[in-house]
Amino acid sequence: MESDLVRVEDELLRVVSSDSDFLTDVASHLILAGGKRVRPGFAMASAAVLDPDAGTASIDVVRGGCAVELVHIGSLYHDDVMDDATTRRSVKSVNAEWGNLRAILAGDYLLGRASELAADLGTEVAGLLATTITHLCEGQILELESAYDPTRTIEGYERSITGKTAALLGTACRIGALVAELPRPVVESLTEFGLAYGMAFQVVDDILDLIATDEQLGKPSGNDLVEGIYTLPVIHSLADPDIGPELAPLLTADISLDARDQARGLVRSGDGVDIALDVARSWADKACATLTGLPDTPGAEALRAASVDLVERAAAPLS
Repeated sequence: MESDLVRVEDELLRVVSSDSDFLTDVASHLILAGGKRVRPGFAMASAAVLDPDAGTASIDVVRGGCAVELVHIGSLYHDDVMDDATTRRSVKSVNAEWGNLRAILAGDYLLGRASELAADLGTEVAGLLATTITHLCEGQILELESAYDPTRTIEGYERSITGKTAALLGTACRIGALVAELPRPVVESLTEFGLAYGMAFQVVDDILDLIATDEQLGKPSGNDLVEGIYTLPVIHSLADPDIGPELAPLLTADISLDARDQARGLVRSGDGVDIALDVARSWADKACATLTGLPDTPGAEALRAASVDLVERAAAPLS
């Protein structure tokens, strides 16, 4: 898969290239900053789950993975504008480098390029990507509606992350399976894998925002508290009678950095992080269970290993 991921990098840069050198620079900024390329990796692994030899991915599978990755990167451009973020992947954010207007337009440009790729792969893939972008927006809107709301519910949290994170990972697996023309039951199983993994992925990401360092994250830690995004560990901590009464007054729209750090300490002192970690494990186990009927091919094993590694990544800073 390493050689295929190199092809992904080349294809991403090719697709975002424009006649305008400036637009090319802005659009390729986060691509050049690197990234794990989880979504293209899932597309390629999904396409290969029935292949015992795990040969080179077809160009259509690579492009399908790139389409999903471009949606993800475009959403990061928009997220950083909304959060007024200054760093992303250990480099200056696009909005910090070129301003909000250019960041928004460049994010739109990436979504457009993603849609072009999807259209070339057929009507079903194009419709799927369009629906996924809609779900992403819905999830983000739900999150914004609950900003600075200490009464945010677990149900509301899960609805939001289903749209803003899980849907895109489910789509990555589904596109890989569709382009590879796998049997429909396998397509559905892989879609369920991506959705369950995506739920675990976001819970882990939310845990790390509270317990990891800026250097480990490649962006400022504790930013969710500053933005009023109260994630699963915080929701459980607010419900804790020993922690909630002290934590709730700190969570305000004008929270200071000292109050943020105090809030992070309170959350880490209770059971909220451990409860959230158990939830992440449950989603990761569910993801693995969807692959039970698949043969032990390199593609299927890669997906199983990703689920195990995900939870270990969240537990590492706690050890």
